[in-house]
Amino acid sequence: MDNKPFADVDTSKTNNDLVGASVVIWTTTPWTIPQNRAVAHGQHNGIDYSVYTVREVAEGSAAKVGERIIVADKLAESVKAAAKIVAWDEDRSVGSDALDSMTHAHPFRGLDGANGEWDYPVPMLPGEHVTEDAGTGFVHTAPSHGDDDYQLGLRFGLPMTYNVLEDGSYRPDLPLFGGQHIITSEGKEGPANVSVIRALAASGALFAKGKLKHSYPHSWRSKAPLIYRNTPQWFAAIDKPLDDGKGQYGDTIRQRALTSIEELVTFTPISGRNRLHSMMETRPDWVLSRQRAWGVPLTCFVKRGAKPTDPDFLLRNDEVNARIVEAFEAEGADAWYKDGAKQRFLGNIVNPEDYDQVFDILDVWFDSGSTHAFVLRDRPDGSEDGLADLYLEGTDQHRGWFHSSMLQACGTIGRAPYRGVLTHGFTLDEKGMKMSKSLGNTVAPQKIVKDFGADILRLWVAQTDYTADQRIGPEILKGTADSYRRLRNTMRFLLGSLGDVTDRDMVGPEQMPELERWVLHRLAELDEVVRNGYAAYDFQGVFRSLFEFATTDLSAFYFDIRKDSLYCDGDTPAAAPPGRCWSTSSTA
Repeated sequence: MDNKPFADVDTSKTNNDLVGASVVIWTTTPWTIPQNRAVAHGQHNGIDYSVYTVREVAEGSAAKVGERIIVADKLAESVKAAAKIVAWDEDRSVGSDALDSMTHAHPFRGLDGANGEWDYPVPMLPGEHVTEDAGTGFVHTAPSHGDDDYQLGLRFGLPMTYNVLEDGSYRPDLPLFGGQHIITSEGKEGPANVSVIRALAASGALFAKGKLKHSYPHSWRSKAPLIYRNTPQWFAAIDKPLDDGKGQYGDTIRQRALTSIEELVTFTPISGRNRLHSMMETRPDWVLSRQRAWGVPLTCFVKRGAKPTDPDFLLRNDEVNARIVEAFEAEGADAWYKDGAKQRFLGNIVNPEDYDQVFDILDVWFDSGSTHAFVLRDRPDGSEDGLADLYLEGTDQHRGWFHSSMLQACGTIGRAPYRGVLTHGFTLDEKGMKMSKSLGNTVAPQKIVKDFGADILRLWVAQTDYTADQRIGPEILKGTADSYRRLRNTMRFLLGSLGDVTDRDMVGPEQMPELERWVLHRLAELDEVVRNGYAAYDFQGVFRSLFEFATTDLSAFYFDIRKDSLYCDGDTPAAAPPGRCWSTSSTA
């Protein structure tokens, strides 16, 4: 644990009696101090602060008698103890106006050998993430190394730093710390933390230090420790107006996506609409690039030495793009990685030495989000308008395939690539637990077919509520098998009674008895229910309606009444109506 003050409050707007006071911050990652760009306070969160003047310190304390520090009132005693301060005076409270107007000096400002690297003002900013659970009530903010810090940096326009490289070391030209590792390639702690602490002591900015054991992010695969660092990436700006002539449903990707969700797409179940809509409303720009050894490349060239904000940073050349398209159509994405690719694509058009070839790959979700183009649009057997009638996947794809397809299509064709989206839940075991080989609770379709038959598995699928998670197991399948037998017995009874029925036995409904006309009326009602159910993907409702008709209307009611005529009247007019009606039912 390290407590470090940002000394020399330096602002004309601040009360004169605060000039020269120090704000104490607390961090468990000293290596981020060179990347500091602000200090966050929590006065707006109800945290009170005061100025304290050190009067007496114990042996070994890094605090200095007479120095004035600002900390949260609730944490003052713990800070006093950690810094080995024997006595101090509480001078006065510090309000939000004073805090919001403060500007600080970086602790490495003016340090020998720093070469002016940290000679910039450090603002004090309100942070919603600041608490008084531990520390000093102030949070050191390095927007390049943590989400809270990054979000605060975006909110207030803090500059990003790029001091930490891919291998976990400081960039070689960083004064004082260049080339030092934060984490080594073996996953061990490098010298960076210790070097930063020593630099703080040399600058007189180290207030206290200690050791603290705490959790740290690790790679789930290699178990190596991880650090947070920002990296330059390629983005799709979803709120930038597009001048592409496809603005019928909005001028930006976000507007087009929201309009598509609200007006153009039917969701089954309807809850999927709300889920995707809320995601689109709040999502940030889409990060398109990834740093991997191989994948679908971004196929970009950038001007050597230019900054991303420069207008000529990205090479935009139709002739170059045409060469790339031609090569990819003939050779696939491997064309980008072949020797001499840069000269092949740029030669005789622009000077290849002026540009660097980008080897970042596309987000794989961009790949899947593009399927509508090469499955439906660019094939002879695709749809006429390039749109899908239905996208079907699990509920997790609101954040995945449905989401990326929507973004990609709204950027390229101006609307959603689908007219309908249907989502289903996941298949669980009989107790509602996720299936896992390690738990031994998997249910293999092949075993179900072997034990119960394929029709039982099909009927289980048809009768489940796919909009939620479904359970499956031996006892559940026994119930499905019983339903199957009841349906099958109804059909056998119908078909077994029609062996001697011929066309001459057929008559119109007006000539049938009232009971037979009722059955045909129920059959007509069922026909409408079934057709509407299939149109709405309500397969469970279709099964339930068919099952109730077969087992209740037919078997329990109609068959029970007419079976005496069938069994006792033989080949007589009295036996004809059931046969005629059953023939109609069987045909339907």
